[in-house]
Amino acid sequence: MRDVRRGMLVGLLLLTLAVALPLVVRWASGLGDSRPAVEIAWADGTTRRVALVDIRRHPQVVRRGEAQNQYGNWRDAGTYTGVLLADLLRGSDYAEIEVRAFDGYQMAVERSRVEDPDFPMVLAYALDGISVPDWEDGFRLVVLPEGGRVSNEAYRTVSAGSYWVKNVERITLRAAATTESGSAPPPADPSR
Repeated sequence: MRDVRRGMLVGLLLLTLAVALPLVVRWASGLGDSRPAVEIAWADGTTRRVALVDIRRHPQVVRRGEAQNQYGNWRDAGTYTGVLLADLLRGSDYAEIEVRAFDGYQMAVERSRVEDPDFPMVLAYALDGISVPDWEDGFRLVVLPEGGRVSNEAYRTVSAGSYWVKNVERITLRAAATTESGSAPPPADPSR
């Protein structure tokens, strides 16, 4: 009698697992991809999440850098690791990009700046060896010339640091330029 009860209990447990397991899998898959990623949106409206593992497949850029902000102060010095933004966007047709951060900060950047070989734009995923998601600035757009420093004068703008967008969540490609370079309002945080 005891073996029958045990058999029924095991059968009931297996039946419960058979019903519950697909529901748990469906629920877990609905949570979305939690890997660090940046969303890229094309002018035609299509979007694609580019995960850190995919970004790391591109040739790596490792370079020291820092930028001058609108007050003339030098900020955000360190060794950045990332990929050329032009490599991520290669083959795409666009006149400018709009970079949006988690905090709502947005910066429009014309294609000539994105592809400028003297001032390469890099989508950084690590600073001084600390990588996303542990790096609190998240993915960061940085400008990393050979010398490492980006002054306002050399970059021909009021604030070279305003192009250093931290916590990038989305890059939107625009077919036609909608703003002038450097016309974005100054960031709320003067350390940008």
